[in-house]
Amino acid sequence: MCDTQPVTAEGIRTLLAAHPDLAFGQGLDSLSQATNLLQFSPPSVLLLDKAFGIQVILEWLSGLRSATPLDLTAQTAIVIWGASVTEAEALRLLQAGARGILRKTAGIPSLVACLRTVAAGRTWMEDSVFRDSGRLERYPRSELTAREQQVLGLVEQGCRNKEIAYEFGIRPGTVKIHLKHIFEKTGVRGRYGLALNVLRERSLATVQG
Repeated sequence: MCDTQPVTAEGIRTLLAAHPDLAFGQGLDSLSQATNLLQFSPPSVLLLDKAFGIQVILEWLSGLRSATPLDLTAQTAIVIWGASVTEAEALRLLQAGARGILRKTAGIPSLVACLRTVAAGRTWMEDSVFRDSGRLERYPRSELTAREQQVLGLVEQGCRNKEIAYEFGIRPGTVKIHLKHIFEKTGVRGRYGLALNVLRERSLATVQG
């Protein structure tokens, strides 16, 4: 566990003592320590505090995936937990290589279930992080026009309206119109819902309650 408040690690250590299949390794208080751990003694799961900063964590995750011959995120399932996590932040973290998203307000059963899930090679997200998660199903792409499918593809990659407009040589307002039609046809109300759907299609995400 890597947390900005080391005393928190002792609390987690105590909680996990009641679960024989989960062994607490050690508590860390910096990302540099976490990097060394992943390189030389990788645990099954690393619980990482979002309080280190979303951009700092994204850059750290990127470094883990590209700075070494072996992708360190493939060896250790990294769970980001924080007092609050927005849809946008959760998706960026998942796309960067995190395996789990958990709020610090989650109950003990959710924490334990999250650790077990990511250790088994799956991805964990709380329903509460994604407002539309209960509605997301595989949507009928065949009902979309060719341009709408192109716009959808870039949205799923995390592109913004201005970037999509530049790519196709159209106005940002036209992109908004395409998105409106996509939302109407798919039943998904937000761009983050669309991005989550593609993660699920690729078997990268399993939404848990």
